[in-house]
Amino acid sequence: LLLLPAAALLLYQHSAAFQYFCKVAFFNIWVVAMATLLSPLAAFRGRCVENMKLLCAAIRPLKHLYGIKIQVVGSEHLNIKEPFVMVCNHQASLDLMAMVEVIPERCVPIAKKELMYMGTVGWACWLSGIIFINRQKTGDAIDVISQTAETVRRENLRVLIFPEGTRNQDKSMLPFKRGAFHLAVQAQVPIFPVVISPYWDFFSSKEKRFTSGTCTIQVLPRIETQGLSLKDVPELTETARSIMVDVFSEMSANHCRDQPAEHPLLP
Repeated sequence: LLLLPAAALLLYQHSAAFQYFCKVAFFNIWVVAMATLLSPLAAFRGRCVENMKLLCAAIRPLKHLYGIKIQVVGSEHLNIKEPFVMVCNHQASLDLMAMVEVIPERCVPIAKKELMYMGTVGWACWLSGIIFINRQKTGDAIDVISQTAETVRRENLRVLIFPEGTRNQDKSMLPFKRGAFHLAVQAQVPIFPVVISPYWDFFSSKEKRFTSGTCTIQVLPRIETQGLSLKDVPELTETARSIMVDVFSEMSANHCRDQPAEHPLLP
């Protein structure tokens, strides 16, 4: 029994798969623990977007623990006072670490409704003003989008959406769902595409690999929606996706797979 810790440490050092599972487990434990600790603090304010600051502060240390450098390019585009919609590619749960580096003040993500029922994590998300959407019921989703458009205008909110709708670690992006673009057009607010570089050099759920590395987040110039109507949504969706795919492809081509990795501090 006393040899188990030594055996685990040895396995961690020599097995990439074991290291992967340890790091993923630690990531999930950290998120649950922080949500449990912060929920009572957030509850004092009640459900409000200001509680997002607590969630972001809780996630930021993870990049240091895992030895992941995050670079943000183009953040100056978000330095405006008006409401807007951000659309971002979605690769893995690690996107949380990228998200908190770029998310501006008074910005809330839209998440799948199932997240709301994940214990203290769902409770913390609800308290932070995160908007939940039922992807299985189109009618409900449309209602949420319409209500959110009104809230965005009324409360000067910013909204972050992953238009692919699910995680994707392929070499391109999945077709975009149109909810984010319906929202932007209904609210008549600009769209800011955000592209996260591929994680291939340090993370792969298929290969069970999780090391250290560098992640680049690029905020692209705004896409206007003023004067557009719902009939313009399909073209708007494809325009945004095309721009983001081109940037992602360029990032992929420039990504150095053999860059030296720093050793993470924790597991």
